[in-house]
Amino acid sequence: MSLSATDSQHGEAKGKIIDKTIAESRVRLSQFMHIDQANAVGNVHGGEIVKLVDEAGALAAIRHARSLVVTVAIDSMTFMEPIYVGNVVTLDAELTYVGNTSMEVRVEVIAENALTGARTTTNSAYLVYVAIDNQGRPQRVPPLIAETDDEREIMEAAHERQAYRKQQRQREKQARKRLKATQGSNVDQTDSKHV
Repeated sequence: MSLSATDSQHGEAKGKIIDKTIAESRVRLSQFMHIDQANAVGNVHGGEIVKLVDEAGALAAIRHARSLVVTVAIDSMTFMEPIYVGNVVTLDAELTYVGNTSMEVRVEVIAENALTGARTTTNSAYLVYVAIDNQGRPQRVPPLIAETDDEREIMEAAHERQAYRKQQRQREKQARKRLKATQGSNVDQTDSKHV
């Protein structure tokens, strides 16, 4: 089925979910860093950056899904360089993977000295969001289209990260089950000693 650019921009045509490109949901946010965002050392507090990263990522996911989203994972939030009070922080967010209801977004953080123009990439992160309906239930999202070889490579790497996340969730689930069983047997032994 062939769609015009106008159909694709709206994400739906006559009730059907239409594929979207990475560019259609790309987000860029910029913010001046104030003294009230500083930590004890005088740099911008890491939590402030995590919050901004989540906001940029969520906006990209919302643009793609055209629905509310919730954050379900933040992977590999790497702080490579400090961000200073007085810097202008720019966050670039774009989708890298789409499942049935979930979306992975890569966010890159760049700090700029507004006086000199010097720019430094300070952080990058991958976040996973799930689209939800008005009742808070997961809902389907449009498929993601790669337009270039670079985008295809980015999407393939994201697919591998998603497969790894699923393996990790299974391992965590099994570990919780073992822990719960161990705690249950310890409680039983303790109770029998007091009888």
